[in-house]
Amino acid sequence: MIKTAILGCNGKMGGFVSQAVSEHSGAEILFGVDAFGTNKNEFPVLKSFKEAQDKPDVIIDFSHPSNLDDMLSYATDNGVPCVICTTGYSAAQIEQIKEASKKVAIFYSGNMSLGINLLIELSKQAAKVLGQGFDIEIVEKHHNLKVDAPSGTALMLADAISEALPEEPQYVYDRHAYRKKRSKNEIGIHAVRGGTIVGEHEVIFAGHDEVVTLTHQAQSKEVFAVGSVNAAVFLASQPAGMYNMGDLLSSKF
Repeated sequence: MIKTAILGCNGKMGGFVSQAVSEHSGAEILFGVDAFGTNKNEFPVLKSFKEAQDKPDVIIDFSHPSNLDDMLSYATDNGVPCVICTTGYSAAQIEQIKEASKKVAIFYSGNMSLGINLLIELSKQAAKVLGQGFDIEIVEKHHNLKVDAPSGTALMLADAISEALPEEPQYVYDRHAYRKKRSKNEIGIHAVRGGTIVGEHEVIFAGHDEVVTLTHQAQSKEVFAVGSVNAAVFLASQPAGMYNMGDLLSSKF
């Protein structure tokens, strides 16, 4: 039985993760960590990892970039793997994560959905076939409470597509600032925020007289929580290093 610590346990995603762990036959919650303290949970809730007395087998993080230092310090000092699902990290923080992976196993993904990771693979394949003759645009939609833009998933899609193209493209986020014809060597990335949209990602390949569109819609945040728990069970037995959804999927097939 894998003992988990849930960082951000009192947030919306933390609640979904708690439920997903309780429903998983191979995992249980040792404690939660949340700066706002207890929220009538059925497990102990600490305000920081400094209060931890028992060591978990793995940490699941659905919180905020500001919590990264505390989590990585605890993880590397105690040899605890981390499933990092938080988005909005700076370039410097991503380097911190990579550095920590030299000491402990870290599963880092901007999206824990199986379907979205299939979308990423399909987009890579489409880029190999269509990339040079088609303009590529990515549109992501999320609820009006999401802070970071573009989404981590949109950037994952763009990075995956870039790997499949013969030349490294330019990412264009704010097209209204450009008063010129669209360049062939670019990927447009657009963010929509509104209502209670859980998450939608669309990759558009626009060619001459034809358009190919790949789309994924998340109907509930539960899909991300379930994915994070599956990642935690997988990661608990792995050596130090960086892991992602591709590694998890490979272990299943």
